[in-house]
Amino acid sequence: MSAGNRSMAKKKSLVMKFGGTSVGTPEAIERAARIVADSLERWPHTTVVLSALSGVTNLLLEGAHKAADGDVSVAEAAADELLERHHHTIEELGIDPAVQRSLFAEIDQLIGEFRNFCEAIGVLGEATPRALDTVGSLGERLSVRIFAAVLDRMGIPAEAIEASRLIITDSNFLAAHPDWTATRRQVSKHLVPVLERGTVPVVTGFMGANPAGVITTMGRGGSDFSAAILAAALQADEVWIWTDVDGVMTADPRIVPNARTIPTLSYLELAELAYFGAKVLHPKTIRPVIEAGIGLAIRNTFEPSARGTRLLAKGASSSEQTVKAVTSIRGQVLITIEGSGMLGVPGVAARAFGAVAQTGTNVILISQASSEQSISFAVSADSAETVISAIETTFSIELMNREIDRVWASEEVVIVTVVGAGMRHTPGVAARVFSALGEHRVNVIAIAQGSSEVAISLVVAAKDMELTVRSLHDLI
Repeated sequence: MSAGNRSMAKKKSLVMKFGGTSVGTPEAIERAARIVADSLERWPHTTVVLSALSGVTNLLLEGAHKAADGDVSVAEAAADELLERHHHTIEELGIDPAVQRSLFAEIDQLIGEFRNFCEAIGVLGEATPRALDTVGSLGERLSVRIFAAVLDRMGIPAEAIEASRLIITDSNFLAAHPDWTATRRQVSKHLVPVLERGTVPVVTGFMGANPAGVITTMGRGGSDFSAAILAAALQADEVWIWTDVDGVMTADPRIVPNARTIPTLSYLELAELAYFGAKVLHPKTIRPVIEAGIGLAIRNTFEPSARGTRLLAKGASSSEQTVKAVTSIRGQVLITIEGSGMLGVPGVAARAFGAVAQTGTNVILISQASSEQSISFAVSADSAETVISAIETTFSIELMNREIDRVWASEEVVIVTVVGAGMRHTPGVAARVFSALGEHRVNVIAIAQGSSEVAISLVVAAKDMELTVRSLHDLI
């Protein structure tokens, strides 16, 4: 442990992450700032990780993509809108006029960078992953400056810090992974001293930088992951993810009106929910928190007194409840490779998934019949054509010799997942699930269950999604 981190260990340390809706309006920013202020007595070392204002990242990336298509006017309109919105936000927050002028200058400079980037993208006719990371991270670079100024106005010393100084990653643009050794070194050097002098660091979420200092991002929703990375590097006691819901729900309340907040979840339960479509937490957030033994809570910025959801320590049992939540991922298709020539032939799956990996496509679910004559896996619908082409190229000889009959994609499907640690070693759970679906005449296209036994995933037609989720939620 570094000297800085040893000193940190004497005081309770908290990392708070606020999502886009939590800082989407001047009123929301004020509310989030009060939450930080209220925490400081109990948590003297509080680090804030911030998303961009709601909708800002979409505007930035849309401008870049349109510029690549030759239409720079969309980026110009986006820049004007961003300038007006951030200026209006600053004006509404009652910040000291001198500080306002300084903020306006910084905001204008950053949005000017956006204009310049989009002009360059327009000339090149291509928005590279590297360029998209630079453009996409501008929203967080804008928001942290405003939030730090609000805390200062409240009498709380604060400093806006860009995570490119703290989180060192590989060069896998759009989905970067942290270099833990380099990140711990940077956090000890640049973040710990800020906390030690009684200042609240307000850090950009979502972004980092490679060893050359080039901006990278952890992918959409990556601010949660940023908070977990910083918490692990700081050896913090807790991470609180502030969002616009009361925690993890038993189902999407837009589908199931009587869905309710789950008070506690185990590591495995939350990992399955985050992976299979629960939007409340980025899937990569969980591992660094668990490995560092850090407490995690998901709470509602707009109802700060609500209990929210807490993650229990690894191995802890959240309850004896068999089924705790039902979640879904839309916009998927099943890709199937089938043929009698596959029977007993080693390496077919390895070659198939190697081909998929080369396209950069994520496989959500895999199902294979014991006959070995077909393999099915789910991918996003918009990547189906690319995936099929890659597999057909890989198996061109087998297709020509009829050892593989065909490679095809289903109509759009939905993956519905039932999650609950109480399902482990509990006889009859699958029977209850399929009985519930049978009663509502829902056809199950494919099934997958991991060895953890914490989740069962079902593939159903897109039209059956809401009926499936409601039927299975009745089992809770």
